[in-house]
Amino acid sequence: MSNQELFPLSSERSEALDLKSAFSKYLRYWYLFLLGAVIAIGIAYAHLRYYAIPQYYTTSLILIKDERSESGTSSAMALNDPDLFKSSKNVDDEIEVLKSKTLMQRVIRELDLSISYVVEGRIRDVEIYGKGLPIKVIPSKMNPKYPNPAFSILLTGNNSYKLIDSDGKVNVYQLGQEISKPYGSFTVVPGPAFYANTKGASKKINIQFQNIKDVADMFFSRVDIKPSAKNASVITMGIVDPIPERGENIINKVIEVYEKESIEDKNAKAANTVAFLDERLKYITAELSGAEKNVQQYKSLNEVTDVSTQASNYLSQASDYNRQLSEWATQIQVLESIERYMSAGASQYKTVPSTLGIQDPTLQGLISNFNELQLQRETQLRTSTAENPVVVGINEQLANLRLNILENLRNIKKGLVITSNNLRQNSGNFQSKIKRVPLMERELLEINRQQAVKQNLYLFLLQKREEVALALAATVSNTRVIDQAVSLPYPVSPNPQNIYLIALLAGLGIPFAGIFIRNLLNDKVQSRSDVEKATATPILGEICHNSRSSRNAVVVNKDSRSPIVEMFRLVRANLHFAAIGKENKVMLITSSMGGEGKTFFSINLGASLALTGKKVVLLELDLRKPTLSTRLGLNDNVGITNYLTSDSITINEIIRTSEKAPDLFVISSGPLPPNPAELMMSAKLAHLINELKDIFDHIIIDTAPIGQVSDAFSLSPLVDSTIYLLRYGFTYKKQIEIIDSIYQNKRLNHPMIVLNDAKKENGGNYGYGYGYGYGDDAPASSKKKSLEAQ
Repeated sequence: MSNQELFPLSSERSEALDLKSAFSKYLRYWYLFLLGAVIAIGIAYAHLRYYAIPQYYTTSLILIKDERSESGTSSAMALNDPDLFKSSKNVDDEIEVLKSKTLMQRVIRELDLSISYVVEGRIRDVEIYGKGLPIKVIPSKMNPKYPNPAFSILLTGNNSYKLIDSDGKVNVYQLGQEISKPYGSFTVVPGPAFYANTKGASKKINIQFQNIKDVADMFFSRVDIKPSAKNASVITMGIVDPIPERGENIINKVIEVYEKESIEDKNAKAANTVAFLDERLKYITAELSGAEKNVQQYKSLNEVTDVSTQASNYLSQASDYNRQLSEWATQIQVLESIERYMSAGASQYKTVPSTLGIQDPTLQGLISNFNELQLQRETQLRTSTAENPVVVGINEQLANLRLNILENLRNIKKGLVITSNNLRQNSGNFQSKIKRVPLMERELLEINRQQAVKQNLYLFLLQKREEVALALAATVSNTRVIDQAVSLPYPVSPNPQNIYLIALLAGLGIPFAGIFIRNLLNDKVQSRSDVEKATATPILGEICHNSRSSRNAVVVNKDSRSPIVEMFRLVRANLHFAAIGKENKVMLITSSMGGEGKTFFSINLGASLALTGKKVVLLELDLRKPTLSTRLGLNDNVGITNYLTSDSITINEIIRTSEKAPDLFVISSGPLPPNPAELMMSAKLAHLINELKDIFDHIIIDTAPIGQVSDAFSLSPLVDSTIYLLRYGFTYKKQIEIIDSIYQNKRLNHPMIVLNDAKKENGGNYGYGYGYGYGDDAPASSKKKSLEAQ
């Protein structure tokens, strides 16, 4: 039978009870949580009020311009040279440049941030800057042997001040007076807030010179530079600083120095280019002048003005003669081909080819007649034979025409040959003139080529010089400030809400952790859930804490309605349901060790049963350390020990009553025996219990703790049920293994657990003020059903 079988609860109800039990462990220490929260919030308030330094966020937006993607804005582009002094800007590269420590060191140097001014306060020192400076230190020359020198200044009025060195030495100086110290020379002058500061009480100002690299590293860690959006050329630059004015100045100065360095790089490149071009122009000018003189001397020596024009004329005339010679040669070849064709025997009765450009009318007429006769002959042969007179006549005419054509061809050919010879003679005269031209032209071309090269190079360098000069005059930065540095009107840290929230959580968490660790290290039973997790032994009920137990052992009476009495009545009811269907006369009360309240429980359980009209007897069988008789005000002269060791003592002689519990019958333990274990195993003890079962309705046996001695196990065959007492805050969790082993191995009959000394913090369920083990909403039928199942 499990705990849930004895006390049937819904899963939601069980979870709620577990949660309530866990919550009650901490709720009992509510004053610690309240005290922790108040202290933590007080510390947070003091921290924010007196120690925390507000930090302000300053931000600016700048655009990184890609010069190669711009059009119409560059003077270099206007001169058809778009790549001159221009580069493609990578946003990530420019971010790294902006974040460089060298750039930050230059910013620190120009803003003079290597000198810090701190005003001493009663609780917290305050750093001042810019418009809030009553005085300003202008260093002349600092000695590097003294790193980070420091001193204090106290204005005394009349333009004088006290200078307090780090060694405590005090000197009075006038504002504007140059001061020489071992660590350097400097001058103290009035600052922007000088006159406002002199109206009230002056405070000491601590001044310290710091290494520029260290200051740059400090501010470098505060700067945040990142693209404002993915694939965007706009950069967001921000810095967190306790002084908004200084943060704005740093951001603006970073952008200014970045632009200066960008322009300086471009100007340095342009200046170097101009110097190079000027040097080259001087050298090219001298060479160009020499080349022009060479041209002049050559033309004068050869008496020519334009060799190319004269050569062109010679070539034109020679070309005409050559063309004519080519034409005559072609006609001669055509005539010779016709002549060979006509002389061949195979072409006797074939037409003559075209004259192919021969413009002689006689020849054309003869050939035309010859071809017509050939056609007539072919036509006649289609209807007659070669012996036909007509065909024979045509053959004779063809033979005559062939002779005439051959004669005419020879005559024309002779005329053409004579004309060609004359043309060839004239062409030779011009060829002799042309042969002189190439030499002159080649020599003059070489001279002109040298001149042209020098001239083109001179013009190119001159153009580039003008372009570079124009680019140098029009050099601009590759950035554009979209938003100037602006500080948020409220500090980004510390965040009061977060500080108070953290403080509240810490104030609640520290007590919680302390209680949790304390409970974690506590190895004693603290709640009902500790028992339920460790064993499946049914829980009969709980008995609440009784503050009067030390004065009165009997708390149950018929007129009492106190919570503890009601809890005993509930245990009584649970016993009734547990005994349905079986006999439950003999009940053994035991525990793990002494002090868990088994005697107190035995007395009051018996009193509760007696209130129902039952006849109940209490057996004090703790023969080692009996306390039941003493608690009831009875002497321990005659008892169970006497009965077991003597044959003359009867049962009636050892049964007694007590004035504290008049409805109860009690059998004391008697004198302490030397062999309690053997007596517990006596057959006479079994006889005693059997006799008592005939006389009484219930027998409650108060025996020794089962976790220390084994006396109770010898009574197992004699009892109907076993009630095992566990006391909150007293019983060790490890001792639950004892009752779990008994339940699992069935070493005692019908074992059940009663949790004693229950308090609110133990997670007990107190319906309307009383401790009800079932829970207020569990119906009686459910209780009865589960107990019957046992």
